[in-house]
Amino acid sequence: MTGPATAAVIWVLAATVTAFLPMRAQMLPGLALLAAAPVLIGWIGLSHGWLWALPAVLAFVSMFRNPLRYLIRRALGRPAPLPPEPAPQRDRTP
Repeated sequence: MTGPATAAVIWVLAATVTAFLPMRAQMLPGLALLAAAPVLIGWIGLSHGWLWALPAVLAFVSMFRNPLRYLIRRALGRPAPLPPEPAPQRDRTP
């Protein structure tokens, strides 16, 4: 397996582990994954061509659509409200 493919598999596994974390604990690893993704996609594109980089870009945009939407709105100077915090769940054990 090539270097970019190995790095992509590791990135996907790290994203999966991050998704299992509680919402408040996802911020730091999510930002690291968000920052690493364009570099990884560029590496895939340089090594394997744009036909392999295109699905990677589409998957990246799909996974990070809300953070990307927030960052784009902030960059354009538009209001970017954060979603409300979920209500805490009550314990339903008798």
